[in-house]
Amino acid sequence: MRSPCRVLTRVGAALRLSGHALHGRPPRVYGIHDRQASQCSKPYYITTPIFYVNASPHIGHVYSAVTADCLHRYKLLKGYNSRFATGTDEHGLKIQQAASNAGKEPLSFCTEISESFKHVFQRCSISYTDYIRTTEQRHTRAVEDFWMVLQSKGFLYKGTYEGWYSTPDESFLTPAQVTDGTDSEGRRIKVSSESGHKVEWMKEDNYMFRLSDFRTEVLRWLRSNPKVIRPVKFHDLVLQWLEDDDIPDLSVSRQKSRLQWGIPVPGDPEQTIYVWLDALVNYLTVVGYPQNHAQWWTAVHHVVGKDILKFHAIYWPAFLMAAGLPLPRMIYVHSHWTVEGKKMSKSLGNVINPLDAIEKFSADGLRYFLLRQGVPDSDCDYYDDKVVKVCNSELADALGGLLNRCTAPSLNPAQLYPRFSNTCFPKEENCGKAVSDDYRMMEAVSALPVVVERHFENLNIYKALEAISACVRLTNRFVQRHAPWKLDRKEDQQWLDTILHVSLECLRMYGILLQPVVPGLAHKILSRLGVAPEERSWDSLNFLRRYEGGDCVLEGRALGPDLGVLFGRLERSPVKRKTPKMATTQDEGKS
Repeated sequence: MRSPCRVLTRVGAALRLSGHALHGRPPRVYGIHDRQASQCSKPYYITTPIFYVNASPHIGHVYSAVTADCLHRYKLLKGYNSRFATGTDEHGLKIQQAASNAGKEPLSFCTEISESFKHVFQRCSISYTDYIRTTEQRHTRAVEDFWMVLQSKGFLYKGTYEGWYSTPDESFLTPAQVTDGTDSEGRRIKVSSESGHKVEWMKEDNYMFRLSDFRTEVLRWLRSNPKVIRPVKFHDLVLQWLEDDDIPDLSVSRQKSRLQWGIPVPGDPEQTIYVWLDALVNYLTVVGYPQNHAQWWTAVHHVVGKDILKFHAIYWPAFLMAAGLPLPRMIYVHSHWTVEGKKMSKSLGNVINPLDAIEKFSADGLRYFLLRQGVPDSDCDYYDDKVVKVCNSELADALGGLLNRCTAPSLNPAQLYPRFSNTCFPKEENCGKAVSDDYRMMEAVSALPVVVERHFENLNIYKALEAISACVRLTNRFVQRHAPWKLDRKEDQQWLDTILHVSLECLRMYGILLQPVVPGLAHKILSRLGVAPEERSWDSLNFLRRYEGGDCVLEGRALGPDLGVLFGRLERSPVKRKTPKMATTQDEGKS
């Protein structure tokens, strides 16, 4: 028997996922569940990068947010007390310059862009529980405290930094990270070999962090935790960086004469804290650092783009080690999106506006495409026709067609969850009406929760959706194979009901498993099947209990109302937009 605590947690998670968070509002459980869930559930804390407000949100930002949102919703399904943070990074020279170019005060400029991120996330059903801006007072206090801890422990010192600096990347670079390039007028310049952005030689009296002291410790941490960075490709890359290169001490401040827009160094107002140190501390700010962070900080998982891997896998662990704080439980890394084979670039005009994509494909259509096609360890390509093809094939035709066919009044005039017959579908093959392919389908669907769980835990969400899609195809073949519409209702009613019962059980499984990915569509599936909110958690993934001789609480229950087409077929674009040949990288996010 489950404890009352466990039951309340599962019910709370189901309520949070069944509709209350469908429109991007931060998910919550009402009344007693808030107190009980926090006492009973395991904590889980997932973060996105905080996004730099030098430009409006694009599809790369949404991919990071949807990935983290999917993991957050998945953990809620599993009964965890999950917390999900996102937000905006608003300090730094790049913001100072962008605000000046726009003729606005920096804070006003930041607020406008930050609100645009909130709006996009709301439209994409991003169910964050915390939204952080680095211009908030709570963050300033956290950064100042973190700085003073590093200083008190002797890991900061005043020194002279001389070397290359990239303003677009807000990054200090070693000579090995710099190469020759040309600007738009053909003049020779120095650029970052990683981003392609122009770099400038800088010499300043700054505060330095003893990063070199932590090279061995960070290496030891990574070697003893081979799964702490996923996919493994990026774990190996960080190890290579640490093993092959010396790690120089890191400048962690800028002279105020050069950078006014930031947090002043405590006790030295002529220096401004380096924007990356400022930004990384946001993850601590969200959970109440320095007073009440302990419970959540031991459960932190980061989702980051590959372009900011070094900051999260080397600088951030070193900062945390220096401050005496636990290290992240996991760093999930994803690659980038190109557009018709080209990098996104404002100058080329090929940056995908998420609001335009939602207008064309719906929030669930866009979410499904990004998570279905996004392969974390390699760049992925976006174009409208590809979205149309994937969504029409897998959502409109396969999944929507299956739901429509199996709940049609012509097959189920009583509109009830049909009864299962063990005589028609016995455990022994060749003893009833079921054939060998039916048993193979049943085995695949029974195993699906374990397969999906494994892929979600490893950030291979696309593989989880691939497995679900394969099972949807098997179920469609099952229905097509037995053609219940051809059966005689007088002689074959038990077999017809059994076919529909098995099909609806498959759909129920798919609906529950798809809640983290497409919450709106999953809600429609489960509501049409008559599945109550408290029956939508991971514990409810008990497939075809009647086959095993158990009871099915849905059997004989009225189906829910017909909510119309699950996912309307999308129209292909009449004219394919031409894309110029050259492009430059656009920043995906910050910390």
